[in-house]
Amino acid sequence: MNTKEEVLQDVVIKFAGDSGDGMQLTGSQFTNNTALLGIDLATFPDFPAEIRAPIGTLPGVSGYQLHFSSNRIFTPGDECDVLVAMNAAALKVNLKNLKKGGRIIANTDGFDAKNLRLANYPDGINPLEDDSLTNYQVIKIDVTKLTREALKEFEMGTKEKDRAKNMFVLGFLYWMYNRDMDNTISFLTEKFGKKDIILQSNIKALRAGYNYADTTETFTTRYHVDKAKMQKGSYRNIMGNQALSYGLIAASQKSGLQLFLGSYPITPASDILHELSKHKAFGIKTFQAEDEIAAITSAIGASYGGLLGVTTTSGPGMALKAEAMGLAVMLEIPLVIINVQRGGPSTGLPTKTEQSDLLQAYYGRNGECPMPVIAASTPSDCFNAIYEAVRISVQHMTPVIFLSDGFIANGAEPWKFPKSSDLHKIEVKFKTDLGDHEEKFQPYLRDEKLVRPWAIPGTPGLEHRIGGIEKQNITGNVSYDPDNHQLMVKIREEKVEKIAQHIPEQKLDNGPAKGKVLILGWGSTYGAIKSAVQELLNEGYTVAHAHLRYVRPFPKNLGDMLKNYEHILIPEINNGQLIKIVRDKYLVDAKGYNKIMGIPITKGELIEEVKRIIEEE
Repeated sequence: MNTKEEVLQDVVIKFAGDSGDGMQLTGSQFTNNTALLGIDLATFPDFPAEIRAPIGTLPGVSGYQLHFSSNRIFTPGDECDVLVAMNAAALKVNLKNLKKGGRIIANTDGFDAKNLRLANYPDGINPLEDDSLTNYQVIKIDVTKLTREALKEFEMGTKEKDRAKNMFVLGFLYWMYNRDMDNTISFLTEKFGKKDIILQSNIKALRAGYNYADTTETFTTRYHVDKAKMQKGSYRNIMGNQALSYGLIAASQKSGLQLFLGSYPITPASDILHELSKHKAFGIKTFQAEDEIAAITSAIGASYGGLLGVTTTSGPGMALKAEAMGLAVMLEIPLVIINVQRGGPSTGLPTKTEQSDLLQAYYGRNGECPMPVIAASTPSDCFNAIYEAVRISVQHMTPVIFLSDGFIANGAEPWKFPKSSDLHKIEVKFKTDLGDHEEKFQPYLRDEKLVRPWAIPGTPGLEHRIGGIEKQNITGNVSYDPDNHQLMVKIREEKVEKIAQHIPEQKLDNGPAKGKVLILGWGSTYGAIKSAVQELLNEGYTVAHAHLRYVRPFPKNLGDMLKNYEHILIPEINNGQLIKIVRDKYLVDAKGYNKIMGIPITKGELIEEVKRIIEEE
């Protein structure tokens, strides 16, 4: 058979099927294979909200989108070039995001009468058999039948054999994109090394898919994507929750503080607990509490005792932790509160992404209760952003809220990981004795940054009492005096605002220092904004991009930066939250672009919105 090779710059693949079809595993293996070749990539796992929705139904569809390229990329792609549809429901849910002329790889067994009915297709309608897919290239493969045939010699039940369907598809795609299977075989060997029949059946199915593509005359073209031109260094593929965990470990080592995580499992933050629990060699202590309140209060206790106290959660857990956050603010002790945001309110969309907790981070506690807020922008950025959150927390004696979200937490990208020597040390100062002019320890006697001393309980001569009732200035004694309360409220607020003097000034990510439009972003909108601005600049528009890591307090030069543009556009995956804060603080007529669908904003949407703003002048 004559096979030709075609070089591509950019490919977006969406793996989609029932939640039991192993699409997340298939996608992650193809991702790891891509990363090993030095190709730039970005991913977007799309989990179903139900733990186990009925097989074949629309709510049960699980997806994994992968964008890989020989150029630098920053998003998992607006539209797909290839859709792998393991059943009718997967096709129906994802077809709208497939490019016209794109390729559909369909498992024909997933389009029988039962699957079509479960996917709510009208009786007698099969999209693989009518003319509804004429705008696409459709590759029909009976994956189920071929997998069973490949495994006919294995003494396994049909259900067990069918679990290897995803490996057949993966092998097929490895052939199509000119890939080696070794890394996946190594993964399978490590995962199923003690279950030989499962190991061998998966390897056989993987090779069967590869050989099917290689020997079937229908497939005559293979595709190749070159290695991306990236900065020299050692890279690994990393997900947001992993990078966040490693950032916490690094901060623990560089500060000399033992890390204590008090956590209660919640999607999509649970993987941080899972990851940190693997690293006891670094002195990490992880505690899975009975509820959210116990989780944060255990971390407060650890911090009071001189450890680096951390707690992780998502939006609903933040609501439960609110009173204890107020306690940490009143105590003025270091504490890192990590919120991996998801769609709300209440239980909301547990497996979908959203940026809807910013106002909760700013204001979601009783009383005047200010805290610094730091936000990560990409999966790999979680490492540096959480490292900075720890620095601010321990050097300014304040709890800090760290915001990630489901898109960042579960997405993956190449990460050039730093050497330990590249990381600045986090200076920590414990008070160990009375000062020259102190007759008695004053727990709320402050330095020029308004930071009070950190004294570990049991230190001789530094016995003190702190709690949740208002403090008398300097002494820390319980106080109900009205003037003192106002003074302490103002001091706590000023302490947080003073942090702006100890963080970098805001820089432009891209674009001119003055122009028509500044797109101001925070969190996971980073990739879409960066990609959109690059394209708009290439078309001649004077558009710039600034992205906030420090959301409270803002960098001290942000107000002046905003004055340099005729229009300010703030895209958010919420109903408009940062925009309220920016309008209030800087009195600018910022415009919002809001998407509240549990999915990221796309590059194309932002390009269209910027052009609309400019054309309507």
